[in-house]
Amino acid sequence: MSAAAAVAVAGALAGCGKTSYFDGRTLPPSGLVNRVLIAIQNPGTLSKGALQIVDAYYDIRSGYTGQPASFALSGYGGALPITIQNMPEEQIGAVYGAGDGSFTLGNYQTEKTTGTISGLNGLSSSIFITRNQAYVFAASQVDHVLTVVNQSSSTSTALSLPGVYKVSVNPGGSMALAFVQNSNYVYYPIELTTAQSLSYSGGPSTWPLGAVDCEPQNAPLWCLFQALDPSSTSGNLKPLTFDRPVKAVFSADGNTAYILSCGPECGGTTSSITPLPVAPMIFLPGRSSGLLPTQGAIAPCSTANAASSCTLPIAGGASNALVDTSTMYVVGQCPELASSFGQCQSTVTSQTLFGGNLTVLNLASSATGWASITSTAAISDGTPGAMSRMIEADDNTLWIGMSGCTTGVRYATNPASGYGCLTMYNTSTNTVTMLEPYIGNATGIAAVSGLHKIYTAEGGQVYIYSTKDGSSIDNQYVTVTGTAYDVAYMDAVTDTDNTVY
Repeated sequence: MSAAAAVAVAGALAGCGKTSYFDGRTLPPSGLVNRVLIAIQNPGTLSKGALQIVDAYYDIRSGYTGQPASFALSGYGGALPITIQNMPEEQIGAVYGAGDGSFTLGNYQTEKTTGTISGLNGLSSSIFITRNQAYVFAASQVDHVLTVVNQSSSTSTALSLPGVYKVSVNPGGSMALAFVQNSNYVYYPIELTTAQSLSYSGGPSTWPLGAVDCEPQNAPLWCLFQALDPSSTSGNLKPLTFDRPVKAVFSADGNTAYILSCGPECGGTTSSITPLPVAPMIFLPGRSSGLLPTQGAIAPCSTANAASSCTLPIAGGASNALVDTSTMYVVGQCPELASSFGQCQSTVTSQTLFGGNLTVLNLASSATGWASITSTAAISDGTPGAMSRMIEADDNTLWIGMSGCTTGVRYATNPASGYGCLTMYNTSTNTVTMLEPYIGNATGIAAVSGLHKIYTAEGGQVYIYSTKDGSSIDNQYVTVTGTAYDVAYMDAVTDTDNTVY
């Protein structure tokens, strides 16, 4: 559509009194229907954070006529925003500020913030809110607690877990998992019924099998459990063991949590993925799914009583993943030697470097009972164990962003060959079609679906790429003052347009 035609259509809509667009969403005050939200650190001398909105159709920061000069999610007062949990279906964005520990909710329809979440304990190394905004889970590595905020009852509970640094929450908002740095175990919280609260109020001796903390101890609201082996019985505690687990992603039907063990890149031995059922670990009170341990705790696996039969080794590393129906895309860093570029090593030596890899799994069929590896590819390198970003976009593309790509094997062995932090992968041909040039850490990606483009935050600035061929799109009218750290497509059709989950 030409610019003149767009203006004519806008005028016609206004003349007819039309104030809504797709999916029954209400036209926002800006009048924009393709908005990208940018989390900006230090935008000026008087502010440590801002949330700017740009028109992702015309790739401009102002109105089409030049007025207003800019758009923003107004009312934001957080410091150093670092992540945007994007929930376009709910017309909500949740922004975490690493400078002050604030967790701010923004309303996409009104284009205003609606306040910050109270009850958090210090700075959070990982934080999520459920889609219905009822619960917030935050890992505070400094304070050694997993904080659970129940917004419905206005309560905040700090569960002791030394070293906790990451948390994963399923899309349905009914299960949360906590991970401890340099640990081989997984933990999950359960909200207690009134009867359970009374039963467990006598201190640790009254807590059930697997509980590591129940708070407040004199009348507990929540207990934190360690995931147990199904063969565990009273007095015979056997925790499920992993290899430096860091994250969980969830099956399309919501029944299975896939635990990612990052292995060598996190100081462990073998990177892998292990499926666990969601039902026994649902945190909502009064559920009828039962508690771990259960014989069905590893039901996706071929041998119900052997946790080791569930684990699928991933030679290329497993620190992040994305599930699309029956396909899982797994990203990680694997140990490599300079003399064998592109070949993952089984052990780490003093001469080991790390290289980025993508492993594609078929979740529909395999000899192991739940998955098989269908292809692998070398992608951008990154700092081992560091957060990466993944998102699917138009034209059968998967985009992967890394941080610390100058620390990997590509730069160390042959920097002239290219070592950018952003990879474009074609999911129909299972090939890497573009490794973007190095311009800094890729800390955010937003898929502007339907317009064949993505927005990224790289090296502290905003860039735009075509999903058709990976070429750069003119970004001069969306660049920001300050440091761009994350981006989100506010008008996406689904919540899957999110690089944080």
